Amino acid sequence: MKKALFEKSSYRKVVKEYLKGTISFLLEEGVEFSVASEVEYLKFDPELPSYVTERFAPVSLFVLSGYTFGSAGVDGEKFLFEAGFTEENIGSVVSMPLLSIKQIFVEDIPIAINIAEPTPEKNPIADGTEKSMKALLSNPENQKLLKRKKR
Repeated sequence: MKKALFEKSSYRKVVKEYLKGTISFLLEEGVEFSVASEVEYLKFDPELPSYVTERFAPVSLFVLSGYTFGSAGVDGEKFLFEAGFTEENIGSVVSMPLLSIKQIFVEDIPIAINIAEPTPEKNPIADGTEKSMKALLSNPENQKLLKRKKR
């Protein structure tokens, strides 16, 4: 697969709009749904206790029904909803970047799939700096200079 193609900001923008539109449509139609999301990008307010977050899989499924569905909405590039966690029903507002959503389901049917990464594409300036440093360090004479400087 042409991975670089799907890392482009133009593709990421298309996918964000697609996910935002799909979620907005489901909310407007009153159709309950689930989202599978990469947990590392989520924010919880208030923060959940570690014994709760440790139970999450790297990609976890969140079912939006009842009160949680009623609290859901899209704000800019984030999907937000309030949910209760564990048997204790610990309440928290979940803030989910749209691109952290990997799939959207209605019942057990996947209706949206996202292969774009939630993190911005690599910074070309930083990549160039890294390549320059590699080139610099590939010369043994330059390595000697750096060793002297460290002393």
